[in-house]
Order: sequence, then C-alpha cells, then structure tokens
Amino acid sequence: MKYSAAIVCLFTILMWGCESTQNEPGLDLTTVQDSTNIAYTITDLEGPEAVRYDPDQKAYFISNFTGGGNTQDSTGFITKTDAEGNIEELEFMTGTKQVPLHAPRGMFIVDETLWAADVLGVHGFNKNTGEQTYFVDFSEFEIGFLNDISADENGALYVTDTGTSTVFKVENGDVSVLLEDLPNAPNGITLNPNTGNFLLAPWGGDQTFYEFNSSGEVTEYATLEGGNFDGIEFIENVLFSASQQDSSIRIYHSNLQNILIKTTGRPADIGVNTHLNHIAVPYIALNKVEIWDISK
Repeated sequence: MKYSAAIVCLFTILMWGCESTQNEPGLDLTTVQDSTNIAYTITDLEGPEAVRYDPDQKAYFISNFTGGGNTQDSTGFITKTDAEGNIEELEFMTGTKQVPLHAPRGMFIVDETLWAADVLGVHGFNKNTGEQTYFVDFSEFEIGFLNDISADENGALYVTDTGTSTVFKVENGDVSVLLEDLPNAPNGITLNPNTGNFLLAPWGGDQTFYEFNSSGEVTEYATLEGGNFDGIEFIENVLFSASQQDSSIRIYHSNLQNILIKTTGRPADIGVNTHLNHIAVPYIALNKVEIWDISK
C-alpha cells in the first residue's frame, strides 16, 4: 500500500516531528537510553559539577565542586581527561595562592582560555598548560551563587547568578549587570543556534525558559517538562537539558519534547562532544561523570 508524503509526515509528527531525523541524521532521538549506552565512566572525582569538551585537544575538563556551596576553602580544582574519560591530570587547574579555586562550576572555552565560574568571580586558564592567566573579581557586586558561563562571538562572557536572579556581562575584564530581577533564577546558559540569543535554564520549580540577546532584551523561549534544570546544550538544533527533578536528560526539538536519558543520579552541568555525539553527565553527589553515546 502506498501513502502520500503528507500522510507519512502526519504519522511521523505524532511520534517525533517530520524534520527531526532529516536534520539530525547522526543522533538517536527516539530511543530512551539505558545503561548500555554509557560509553565511559569517570570516577575518583570530588563533587563534579560541570563538564566542558575541547575539540582541539579531544579532552574533557571537569570542575570539581569539592566542599560545594560558597565556602572559600581553596580546595576546588579542574580535572583533564581524554575523550575516552581517562584522567590525564586530576588537579590540572587549581588557580594561584592569591586567587585559588574554591568550588568551580560552569566553564566555557574562548580561543586558548578556559573560563570557569567560582565563588568570588571568574577564573581564566590556559587550556593547554592549566596555568591561571586571568581572574575577574566580582566582589564589588552582590554575589549570590555564580553558576554557569558562556560567551559571544566577540569573547564577552555571560555569567549566571542563581542566587540573585542576575546575569553578569564581562567585557575586556570589566564586569557589569546585564540582567537583574529575572522572572526565575537562571542556572545553565548556552547559545541558541536557531536564534543567536542566549538561553537560560530555570532553577527551582519554574519550567519557563527565557532567552536574551547581547543588548539584554529578554523574550520567553518555551515552557518545558521537568524541573530544577541545570546544564543545557545544543547539538545541531536539538536542546538537551539536565533535569534534576526526575533525574533525566530531556530533549526539545521542533516543539516536541521527551526524556532521552534516565540518568543514574541527579545530573548537573552537562558537556557535549559533537564530533561523536557523546553527552558527558556529571553527578555531584556520586563523584562520577558518565559519558553517554547517543549516536545511531
């Protein structure tokens, strides 16, 4: 029996969306992943909060929360592993004696610098050597909980403060408040390739995602299922969000959404290797990172 393209598309929309598998041919977006899809597991960490992948070195960077919270205990560090999760150096980045890492969180790479949000500001490290090259002090502002970080094409940094519902902007080393009194507390931040704006993941009970441009104009993006969202990342046009409310990695695409991964704990700030379609999921409480293979 032959069916018209329109009818086939209608049935496909009911399941997922007519264009999804055409736009993302390398991703398995329809199968709920189980533990057999865990390619690698990284253990012996100390409260891993965030992961960032560097395609140049084929390496993962993992921020270790250690004591956690906003404690200034100088115990934080960033681990470097290879693409298969083998630890190359556990304490690859630690800061300096004057400005050490305390409880590093979200990270972002701009050229040769890996930027990491921490208790008192943002640290910059040479991604190849691990040497701290910059520190941007936020102490002149009311700091709640500096959490995640992203950057625009000009290298300006955008840092979420979950504790004060604020987004800071760092440009040429100068800090300013770009957004304040947001309708919900922002946690994760990432660039939306579909709009060119920055997307914010809401922490707490709110499920509405907002996005903003570099001028600070805020618009509503979507209301998504899940809750207590942490890290968010795009692969192609698919949004991946870490939902701590139900221990899952959820996807949003073409106005449709579902759970892709049922994680083994509460996921924090995820990282993506877009070359292999791998998602690295850190678990603060479990002291481990799992690298999930979502390729077909």
